[in-house]
Amino acid sequence: MAGKIIAVAQQKGGSGKTTVAAHLAMALGEGLTVALLDVDPQGSLGQWFERREARMGEGGTGLTFRTASGWGAKREARSLARDHDLVVVDTPPKSDIEARHAIESADLVAVPVQPTAVDLWATGATLEMIERGGPPAVLVINRVPPRATATAAVVEAIEALNAPLAASRLGNRVAFPASMGAGSTVTEDVSAGKAAEEVRALAAELRRMLGWPS
Repeated sequence: MAGKIIAVAQQKGGSGKTTVAAHLAMALGEGLTVALLDVDPQGSLGQWFERREARMGEGGTGLTFRTASGWGAKREARSLARDHDLVVVDTPPKSDIEARHAIESADLVAVPVQPTAVDLWATGATLEMIERGGPPAVLVINRVPPRATATAAVVEAIEALNAPLAASRLGNRVAFPASMGAGSTVTEDVSAGKAAEEVRALAAELRRMLGWPS
């Protein structure tokens, strides 16, 4: 049986898409075989993987890593799913066509959205693109500031979008970029505390959406 494919998509750049992709791969993939597919020409997920490989040694990362573009992304994702329990795909921002091929291969699309008006506007276009690709989507509110009252109106507007919204939110915490810079994730860092709790809670929600035990 083929593994599950999760695409992380958001047409607005700077939404934290790559950070969410790496963290979901490690949190969802605990005890499983996991592959990463970087479709974003910026290659941020690949840079993260290289730092991880430099720290842990070639073959010691616990992950398979591939890159692809265009229609090849769908083919590569499905190929990886034949040999892995989980494939996480980091899609490019702004490029409708490039992202759509990867999305068409997915069982679930996670859409990170920061609680800002600009992110909200881009998310509507992202959801329209996903609807054309077919798989279900879930919105993930990301980089929530400590004083959430300042963004309450935007959060309400996000909740009103025509898509499921994860109850678990990821805060705007230093632990996230710090772990990414080290080729790691907060769930692998015993000192990450609240950040790790947030990621594990989100992973548990997505497991249920995939039909896996949480």
